[in-house]
Amino acid sequence: MHTPPQPRVAPRPANASRATILICDDDAVLRAQFAKSLRRRDYDVLAVASVDDALDLIDSVDVDRAVVDLKMPERSGLELVEALARREPPIPCVVLTGYGSIATALEAVRLGATHYLTKPADVDEVLKALDEGLDMRRPEEAAAEHTPSLARAEWEHINRVLADTGGNISEAARRLGLQRRTLQRKLKVPPPRE
Repeated sequence: MHTPPQPRVAPRPANASRATILICDDDAVLRAQFAKSLRRRDYDVLAVASVDDALDLIDSVDVDRAVVDLKMPERSGLELVEALARREPPIPCVVLTGYGSIATALEAVRLGATHYLTKPADVDEVLKALDEGLDMRRPEEAAAEHTPSLARAEWEHINRVLADTGGNISEAARRLGLQRRTLQRKLKVPPPRE
């Protein structure tokens, strides 16, 4: 059983001027960098490492916006996106992932995400996406705007499979239908631009 995180800020009165942003990402370094950057921009920040902690937090603290990692170790970030959308009023959120695809973008938007960004995304991009998040575009248009190039999609797929195998190159090569050496060569190439 997990222990809910202690909020770093007290629940705010409805007329408070500072917005509270929830960051839910299992990457401790990214989470800390985002939190630090947002605090410098005068936001209150709540940073958690799991969907369960985030769900506990939104029940006890007023959250104005959220940044959610899609691929989490225990539960998908999509579960949190759906819970944020069901709040009254719904909490705008941006989904971040290192493994972008049209299917997951559409699913995130369908469940209530206001935007979808692939990593690496900086804080300014995230804030812009949150501000524009209530844009009335169709989900297909929002997802298509972030469609990765074919080379980027291949790179993301290879890295997702490698992550799923715990970094085991031989097993990842087997799952991808590649020779081990071919996979090693592909991994040496830097990620293509979107």
